Amino acid sequence: MAVFVGCDLGTMGTKAAVVDVGGRILAQAFEEVPVHAPRPGIVEQDLNEIERSAFRTIRAALQRAGQPSAVAGVAFSGQMSGIGTIDEEFRPATHFDSWLDSRCAPYIRAMGSKAARVTEVAGCPPTYSHGPKMLWWQHERPQDFTRVAKFVVPGAYLAGRMCGLSAENAFIDRTYLHFTNLADTASARWSDELIDAFGIERSVLPRIVDPLDVIGEVTAEAAAASGIPAGTPVAAGAGDQAAASLGAGVAEPGQAFDSAGTASVFALCVDRFAPDIANQTFMATNSVIPGVYLSVAFVNGGGLGLRWFRDEVARLGDDPDAYRKLDDLAAASEPGAGGLVWYPHFQGRVLPPDPYARGGWLGLTAGHHLGDLFRAILEGIAFEYARWAQLMAELAGRQPEQARVLGGGARSRLWNQIKADVLGIDWVPTRRQECGVLGDALIAAAATGYVEVEELPAVAQSWQQTEKPIRPDPERHRQYRRLLEAYRELSAAAPSIFERLSG
Repeated sequence: MAVFVGCDLGTMGTKAAVVDVGGRILAQAFEEVPVHAPRPGIVEQDLNEIERSAFRTIRAALQRAGQPSAVAGVAFSGQMSGIGTIDEEFRPATHFDSWLDSRCAPYIRAMGSKAARVTEVAGCPPTYSHGPKMLWWQHERPQDFTRVAKFVVPGAYLAGRMCGLSAENAFIDRTYLHFTNLADTASARWSDELIDAFGIERSVLPRIVDPLDVIGEVTAEAAAASGIPAGTPVAAGAGDQAAASLGAGVAEPGQAFDSAGTASVFALCVDRFAPDIANQTFMATNSVIPGVYLSVAFVNGGGLGLRWFRDEVARLGDDPDAYRKLDDLAAASEPGAGGLVWYPHFQGRVLPPDPYARGGWLGLTAGHHLGDLFRAILEGIAFEYARWAQLMAELAGRQPEQARVLGGGARSRLWNQIKADVLGIDWVPTRRQECGVLGDALIAAAATGYVEVEELPAVAQSWQQTEKPIRPDPERHRQYRRLLEAYRELSAAAPSIFERLSG
């Protein structure tokens, strides 16, 4: 029986899984990957460390599954808005410029003069994304830039290394194109207009492929490092959120998903490319499935705010039950957290782009306790989701019917209930939280002909099961509707305040 390897290259770690053609996970492995933050605003990773981590986790998963010879295909997914580089030998030319790194802020502002046109063509305004980061390297690190043969995302880097691709054959798949700020995303090609407008060196842009394209085969060297048999086909793969939405079974217009991880991501599946030109609040992007698109918004480091609170405020970082204890404290706090509001843009606001934005509580008094503070964080992210859902509905012409939730935050019944109460729709935890690697494996299966492309939506839904829906409470929903107005006023006033604080 054929099996498929999916490998998700996350910000905090790498996960690999072996999945059979029926969607059953036979084995999986995970390990953390270092994130280097030497100073505020600088967040880097090493593509060599990510590569070694991927090979180790794949090998461990294959050893646990016990049938490496049955592997029929492999696909990678990875973090999306950061960007790496390769030299002419397909080795890293620089560090990986993380999506959490904010040094490109001056080039966000520079590209912002044409933000409406960038949004219209690429689907995403200039933010902490590839375009400003490429310009930063080109203008601020010219000596490093001379070594850059191509800019690459982590998933494409690993796939290229596994297949022994030349730098000339480096690629990016269409699920990442909105983040480039330089592509005609709906047509899946580079935009001459945008490239010329910003003076990006054209030679450093990789070729564009489909997620289901087979881009090569596993080399003998990669086979020795990973345990995948030499000659195994490697699919192009997809961005982590595109792969995770597929693995969550979100494959048809009207379905929404909440990826409660390091970033807090809310997305709606739609039937057309619908860029948010007026608000510049969410991104229009391709899903893995041809003809299906995603409207996506995210809080940069939303989940990171929870971890910061656990470690720095509650001092529970070494406690394996830390989040359960914090949830218990927050559950004892009433909706509204005792008059506290949390502004959740902990690492700068991605959309609309605001590099000055930071997180913070409003309404803090000596009478508040840890549970109030933590509940306010959970509610602040839910308030942001509600604002996005309204804008998405106005632009896409349809309301989300329910939201499937995945990621580490999906384990919090309290947070799921808060989101359901704030938005007024069912929140549905996926039973299998390994959505990223499930999506990767399904991409590998479709790329190698084991699943027909037109059957992808049905197969994706058959591979995933859901828990009992968490339904909104009508009274709490009414309470949160009033609080949401206060949050909207805070969101309107905050940018000018944070800009002044920045000096």
